Amino acid sequence: MNEDQAALEKFDGTVRLFPLPGMVIYPQSIQPLHIFEHRYRQLTADALASDRLIALTMLQPGWEEKYDQCPAICQVGCLGRIVADQLLPDGRYHLILRGLARVRTLDELPTEKLYRLANVEVLTDVATDDIDELMTLRTALADVILPRISSGPIREHLNEFFHGELSLGPLCDVLAFSLPLSPEVRQELLEEVDVTARARRLMEACRAIVAGAGSKSETASGRRFPPDFSSN
Repeated sequence: MNEDQAALEKFDGTVRLFPLPGMVIYPQSIQPLHIFEHRYRQLTADALASDRLIALTMLQPGWEEKYDQCPAICQVGCLGRIVADQLLPDGRYHLILRGLARVRTLDELPTEKLYRLANVEVLTDVATDDIDELMTLRTALADVILPRISSGPIREHLNEFFHGELSLGPLCDVLAFSLPLSPEVRQELLEEVDVTARARRLMEACRAIVAGAGSKSETASGRRFPPDFSSN
């Protein structure tokens, strides 16, 4: 059992909330974080002193007016474990967070801490037993993405994903985290625990990107499609 699995097995359902505007991460994704607000410095210090777990959740629209208080959050977020940390001389932190699991906030807890605490439930993927359907969806995703990527290490790397042992649910998460999707679409994909529905929604989003990009190398948001997938 690795450290991520051990942390998830010991998780008791109470977690520190780290709400952010426009950010969604997925299980197994890696997200660098720069921590500078005092409440989140306290959150980080407490996490590092205990289980190293936090739940990253996206703020709902309209968060700007109540940002210093408790603005509304999306109910589904991602439980993550801090896998690397650096304390800077002025008290800020640089962190690397790795997603562990989807979680749904059940209720927030009263606390004297500067940050928010909540009870959450861990969500698991629901996958069909129809192998043909899963393979059809996997092939359809590859057909949308791979033709737009020139030969080279990145294409080879993606080919390994599509033709490897990674199951369809985690594959969709890898792609959703890497592709230039809007925060709203990313959140929809995070909330979808039905693997076939997630794959179909991701295909719709990919086709929309392709249609919008046309022959251009940049999307309207200024991000490349295909994006600069890491070959590491």
